[in-house]
Amino acid sequence: MQSLKKQWFGNIRGDILSGIVVALALIPEAIAFSIIAGVDPMVGLYASFTIAVLIAFVGGRPGMISAATGAMALVMVPLVREYGIEYLFAATVLTGIIQILFGVFKIAKLMKFIPNAVMIGFVNSLAILIFMAQVPHFIGISTMTYVFVAITLILVYTLPRFIKVIPAPLIAIVVLTAVAIFSGFELRTIGDLGNITQALPSFIVPDVPYTFETLLIILPFSISLAIVGLVESLLTSRIVDDMTGTESNKNQEARGQGIANFVNGFFGGMAGCAMIGQSVINVKSGGRGRLSTLIAGLFLMFLILVLGDLVVKIPMPVLVGIMIMVSIGTFDWSSFKYLVKAPRADSIVMLTTVVIVVWTHDLSKGVIAGVILSAIFFVVKISTVKIVQENNRYVLEGQLFFASTDAFVNYFKNNNIDAKKIQIDFSNSRIWDDSGVGALLKVEEMLREKGIQVEIIELDTPSKKLLAKLGGMSSSH
Repeated sequence: MQSLKKQWFGNIRGDILSGIVVALALIPEAIAFSIIAGVDPMVGLYASFTIAVLIAFVGGRPGMISAATGAMALVMVPLVREYGIEYLFAATVLTGIIQILFGVFKIAKLMKFIPNAVMIGFVNSLAILIFMAQVPHFIGISTMTYVFVAITLILVYTLPRFIKVIPAPLIAIVVLTAVAIFSGFELRTIGDLGNITQALPSFIVPDVPYTFETLLIILPFSISLAIVGLVESLLTSRIVDDMTGTESNKNQEARGQGIANFVNGFFGGMAGCAMIGQSVINVKSGGRGRLSTLIAGLFLMFLILVLGDLVVKIPMPVLVGIMIMVSIGTFDWSSFKYLVKAPRADSIVMLTTVVIVVWTHDLSKGVIAGVILSAIFFVVKISTVKIVQENNRYVLEGQLFFASTDAFVNYFKNNNIDAKKIQIDFSNSRIWDDSGVGALLKVEEMLREKGIQVEIIELDTPSKKLLAKLGGMSSSH
């Protein structure tokens, strides 16, 4: 109870102000992601409102912002194009169900298999993607656009030295929007991205045939959305953990994302997940608790319903400047030193993750590729076996498994052994799989045919059990 009270009311002023900033930053993002997905801008805005409000209550990471995202929007494109928006709503509901199941079965424990090099690559690629998403909104548009972006950056970096009560991004948005309106400068605004309908979302049931054929259509998309959403959400939650020095419940977050998407599908929203950009804005603006996420969702709807006519006048260069600040703050600048000092394999994994994410704009592909590459490098690293001969005792150093069996067998095949009896010492080794068992039995048989008796010594208990189970235990063991 005390923990819940702290999560909601331990940072009231900071959470309210940061939530307002996040809501303002959510609008252009939600509209842009709707356009990517090929749907009406309100689909992204309704999704951002619904998900943010729900995740504030059911999420596992206080202070993290979830809404419509670009990574999810990219997955939706073929579904919307080929089958229409009603199938997207149905897929969103199914995505929620799958994510709830992932949470129930504690899928978050798989996070421990994501290496640090992949995490650094994930963070850096997100920072690059956030910056790249801003480029069309300020490059080659007008001189005044550059001026407003520059002034925004100056304000968000200098104001915190003098004013700590109100987040600098909020001041920049209010002041520069007023300047743009009263000066009459020709600047692109939020309204140029799409129309905002001043209405609350209404409950709907996806208008699709409830047949097995429909399930076959939406299931592949829902699985992809569920995985992409959870990968981005759980990695973002780890980043917020590090930024705030606090822990979060990853399995609860997985269930929370599922609940939010499940409900969201019935209110005309597209599937969403955690947003690293907005989460970083929230934390850097002073947001720490669940209240900040709730305020972000509620104020977003307030902006749509009450201030819709004013919101569409917010200059895009101001929001671009804020997002550039986010990308600069998100990028791990120490990773340049990491590239030089880290083992070469880790550097390659980090760079590969960045390249694949930036190339495909798909976070899950980059993370999965990074994890697989790390696993391959790890296997190569531990597949080296060395055999040290001490008289008639052969000490195996290294792990005996599928990748190291050839070296093990070839040693005894290619070396002349004069003794009638030898010992193979496993005190510095272990048998891990059936390939290792097969290799050991093969060496035993090969040497027995040469009239050499083999005694296996210092075999640990798991290796003995595996050998007994898969190969039988000879009297020499």
